[in-house]
This record gives sequence, structure tokens and C-alpha cells, in this order.
Amino acid sequence: MRREHHPARDDWDKTIESQGLAYHRAAHPEGLSRPYWDESVHYVFSMEEVESLEAQVEELHEMCLSAVEHVISTGRFADFAVPEWAWEDVARSWERRDPHVYARFDLRYDGTGPARLLEYNADTPTSLVESSVIQWFWLQDVFPGDDQWNSVHERLVERWRELSLPPGRTHFAFTSMDETGEEAMTVAYLQETAEQAGLPTMAIAMEDIGWDALNRRFAGLDGEMIRSIFKLYPWEWMLADEFGRHAVRHGTWIEPLWKTLLSNKALLALLWELNPGHPNLLPAYLDGPRELTSYIAKPLLGREGASMRIVTPDGTRETSGSYGEEGYVFQGFEALPAFEGQRPVLGAWVVADEAAGLGLRETTGLITDDTSSFVPHRIAD
Repeated sequence: MRREHHPARDDWDKTIESQGLAYHRAAHPEGLSRPYWDESVHYVFSMEEVESLEAQVEELHEMCLSAVEHVISTGRFADFAVPEWAWEDVARSWERRDPHVYARFDLRYDGTGPARLLEYNADTPTSLVESSVIQWFWLQDVFPGDDQWNSVHERLVERWRELSLPPGRTHFAFTSMDETGEEAMTVAYLQETAEQAGLPTMAIAMEDIGWDALNRRFAGLDGEMIRSIFKLYPWEWMLADEFGRHAVRHGTWIEPLWKTLLSNKALLALLWELNPGHPNLLPAYLDGPRELTSYIAKPLLGREGASMRIVTPDGTRETSGSYGEEGYVFQGFEALPAFEGQRPVLGAWVVADEAAGLGLRETTGLITDDTSSFVPHRIAD
């Protein structure tokens, strides 16, 4: 693994906008010295590295599924801040094996040892368009003779074909609260992959989904019954609203309710408990840092690096945010590796239950947040 430089394409910004990354300006805070999409640099991997990472990701995913089974069989929902009224519904969702589509592991990797799990976003992962489409076209334009760890698009289309969904259109829901357009474009892209798989689809805003109390069903503004729906809207938000009490029992939701356990950072502590010393894990606990002298406190339901606290013998650093009332996990802290002063996080994609591709975000800070830049990668010939 190494970081290399290469001139950006002429009119690169217009090119990526035409390919679907229309939100790259709005998704990045103003005043930063580099763009959100930065193709002036890229990372290079060997095929052996990628094959090893694929195997590690699939092992991690299997461990995560085993952790869900453990939570269901032992009733440890309280550790995940799941409201008690929803415990049985989460269990039923898992027992039915409600269909799932995709997820993203965030990993620490420096090219010399095993990847370490930082967190798993299995409910509402973004940076999908960049990973699946934009960097693939960059590779074809700039390094057409090289390869890339990227079968995301083909795997998504295949996954939609595999699902047994109720008859009628599958709705694809975004939220009107999205100010950058990132969520809307992510949902639109996933809708496109479903259409390529032959599914009839329809876009809808979460705010436009209504509950028909008489017939006990969800419906859109046109009154059409909603039987199956993909939503880029966190389950924890739904469970905190009256809407969620209907959603857990009616309709086919993708991602499914049982994935609320995989997108909760309590998972990190449970994985360490069930697999102590595993080379792909960092020690993590729910009841405090225990023996850890360097650790990061992460809110169970935090997003974009908010409300975190890094504690080391050299001092404490914190990020702003409003998360944390739900509790924290205390995970062993290993600084992200530095490549020319930049610290990358590997976003490894899983489609169905198989590793499918890689996206990288990098920043100068110790925590990857909304100031980071997405950079492409290639596999050297």
C-alpha cells in the first residue's frame, strides 16, 4: 500500500458531476484547502493485499452475524440502547432473516499488518457513488491497464435479483432534511441498480410516507400501498418516533430491523468479548476503558466523528456534537497511519455477505469526519 500523485484530469469536476457526484461541493465544508473528491493523489495496492483484505472483511462480517445471533439468543438488547418495546420485533426480524443488501466496514490499515475494525455501518452507509462509480471511471481514464477492488455495482444488481420482495413497486426513500444532496443521490443510485435488476421502483421522501390506520399499511402521497421500501434513514431515528412502532411490524424494509444491532458501536465491545485478541479487532468495552491507557470513547449512535473523545497519556482531544446520551463504547486507540501527512481510512464494502470493493477517505486529523477527502485507488499491474 502506497500513496502516489498524478495530475487531475482536465475538467475533473464537471466529469464527476456528470457521473453522479453532484454533491461533492456541498458535502464539504467551505474554506478547506482541498476538494472532497481529490484525484491528484491515489493509493496503490498489490493484488495479494487486496485478496488478504477481502478474506479479512468476510471473516469480520461472519463474526458480526454471529454477534447478532448472540444478542438475540441472550436478549442483550439493552446494551445496544434498543427501546424495550422493540426487542421482540428485532428478534423476529433476525429469525425471519429479513433481506439485507449492503454495508461498509471502516478499517485501520497501514499495509504491513492485519486491518483493524473501527466501526461497521450496516444500516445507512454513504460514499457509495464515489466508491462504485466515480473512482471506476477515473481508473478507466487514467490507468486503463490497471485493476481496482470494485465489483460493487455488479454485486448490487445481482443482489436485487436475488431478493424475494412483495409484489408491486419497491420504493426508495430519502429524507428532505438532506441539505447536501448526498443521500438523495445515493438513494437514486441504488434505485438505478434495482431497476437494472428488473425491479419496478419509485422514489419517495420519508416525510411523504403516510400510515393508513384503517387498512394498517403504509402509503405514498398518491395512495399507492407501500409493500417494500429501501430507506437511507437510520433505524434508531425511526424507533424514537411513533412512526417506528408501525414500521417494525408492517412492510419489508431494507435495510432490515435486525441491522440496527450492526450499526451500533456497542457491537465493537461485543465482538471483542466473543473474539478476544482477534487480530482484526481492537479491545473495546461498554463499562469503561478498563486496562486501556489509550482509548477513544465513541457514542453508540454517533455519526461523522461527532461527540468523540480520544484519551492518551499525552492528553485528551474531543470533537463537538450532540450524541452520547445513549451511552459510549471505549475502544483501544491506535492512530491512523500517516502517508505524507494524511491519514486514510479504508471503507470496505460488503454486498449481501461478500466483500465487494473499497473506498478511501483521508484527512490530517485523528478522526475521519466531514472535512475528509475521498481519494481513488488502483491495483498495480
